[in-house]
Amino acid sequence: MASSVSRQNAKRAAVRKALDRHKVYITAQRFSGDTYEARVLVDGEVYWVDELRLSQLRAGISPSELELVPEGDGG
Repeated sequence: MASSVSRQNAKRAAVRKALDRHKVYITAQRFSGDTYEARVLVDGEVYWVDELRLSQLRAGISPSELELVPEGDGG
């Protein structure tokens, strides 16, 4: 029984760590025809992403792994 509880706690800790890795906040959205874009804030940086990239960010993939470039001041 104790090992079952330990395994469950380890799984929960892993999920918590993955979710805390980076939070994705959608600050704006735009739709044009069949195109969707979202302006997101991740770890203090702002990015414009499509629907696929947004889902990848939400799954825990980092912006650097996706080779995203932060929006500049003139964005």
